[in-house]
Amino acid sequence: MARNLDKCRLCRRAGEKLFLKGERCFSPKCALTRKAYAPGVHGKTVSRSQSEYGKQLAMKQRIKRIYGILEKQFRKHYEDVRRRKGVTGDLLLARLEMRLDSVVYRLGFASSRALARQLVSHRAFLVNGKPLSIPSAEIKVGDVVTLASTKAEKNYFLHKKTQLSAQKNIPGWLEARGDKFEGKVIGLPTRNDIGVSVDPQSVVEYYSK
Repeated sequence: MARNLDKCRLCRRAGEKLFLKGERCFSPKCALTRKAYAPGVHGKTVSRSQSEYGKQLAMKQRIKRIYGILEKQFRKHYEDVRRRKGVTGDLLLARLEMRLDSVVYRLGFASSRALARQLVSHRAFLVNGKPLSIPSAEIKVGDVVTLASTKAEKNYFLHKKTQLSAQKNIPGWLEARGDKFEGKVIGLPTRNDIGVSVDPQSVVEYYSK
């Protein structure tokens, strides 16, 4: 899968922290803190106003970057929720939030979605007691995500366990037992759970053209 390794440039382009690099985003080393303007030689100049199409495209790109997925997979998620009953934009965000890698990140088991994706790919977690190594797998309400016993003694998880004991920012749609690396989905996420400013309806309008 193609990756954009310079995640700080993506935050600067968006003009907002997208929290793509975990703990670094909360430190003085954050690129948006040091260079609060768009990347490139014209980054400090005032940009011209965007057309409606440009705003919709920018919003689609922002949401894709938050979740670290490419166009083909993003479009697949959209086509999946478009057939469901409900508000398509909100359903799209809920689908993205309930990807396995995103759930692992929201539970605090990884400091970023990129790291969560790597841990999932390495079969570090079980869903309802069964190993699952597909980051994009959709987690359902009632599913339980736990750390595989074979990974519990790894240095990363031993260090992370001390941090989880003090963690208090778990979203309301999740229930976590950090001391046992266990989490349960108890509801559906809402737009307010994202943590950054997004307008999924713009994505719906973009794809509807």
